[in-house]
Amino acid sequence: MDTSNITLDNITPPWLPAPIAAAMLRLDKLDTEISGNKWFKLKYNLEAARSDGKQHILTFGGAFSNHIAATAAACCQAGLRCTGIIRGERPAVLGHTLQTALDKGMELEFVSRETYRHHRTSFENRPDTHIIPEGGHNAAGARGCEEILSLFPTDHFTHILCATGTGTTLAGLINSATAAQTIIGIPVLKGAGYLEAAVKALLHPGQTCHWQLLHEFHGGGYAKVKPELIDFINTFFAETGIPTDIIYTGKLVHAFRQLIHQRYFPDNSKVLLIHTGGLQGNLSLPPGVLSL
Repeated sequence: MDTSNITLDNITPPWLPAPIAAAMLRLDKLDTEISGNKWFKLKYNLEAARSDGKQHILTFGGAFSNHIAATAAACCQAGLRCTGIIRGERPAVLGHTLQTALDKGMELEFVSRETYRHHRTSFENRPDTHIIPEGGHNAAGARGCEEILSLFPTDHFTHILCATGTGTTLAGLINSATAAQTIIGIPVLKGAGYLEAAVKALLHPGQTCHWQLLHEFHGGGYAKVKPELIDFINTFFAETGIPTDIIYTGKLVHAFRQLIHQRYFPDNSKVLLIHTGGLQGNLSLPPGVLSL
């Protein structure tokens, strides 16, 4: 995948005080279909499938999963068959994310939440199949995300912020950060106390940078969209020209503004926000809700 489309953009919204500098790493510009951090999580998983001679990818996700849509697109490009095990009953009408995956050739299998939670391993014993966990959460996924901070010189940033779902991208950032940097994850799921352990499971022994998860900015839970968030996404786009999504990066930047108002960052901090893409998720909203 050609990463030359990715940019590092300085941002100066009116609510950012002068002693704080901020920039956004625009992974959303990588590709229209395999957007943002999704490619980095898939890269070495797909290489492993090829190395093992596997022609079928099986993965997991929910109805709003950017990972499902991106995996379908990546497998289509690579000429691999793929199946998505989808949490929940099949809706009467597929939303944009699942329809996109279906259009790219992914076979969708809908299972109850109980089966998804406790019996996912029953789907893994299929011949010629390579398993990618939900959200690409494995060592291969984290390995790919370790390459994100090398796209541009980033050692001068004091803080790096990233929206967090499975914790895979966050783990990759922690593994590749310097000891002087603080990495902050903004979980988009409510009640995600398990994330600390999920992140630690993917960290290299002896990693030294400081990291933490701030759990109070989920906005009601995964894929929950309040009018306040819609207003913020529209305003931020008007201020900066940068589109964000309702599931991940919109909540990330909204959290950043609240942390600024709380004076969380010391003066002269240099903050890097990771735009993890996923703009296709906005298409689940009615036309005209977002002004992007």
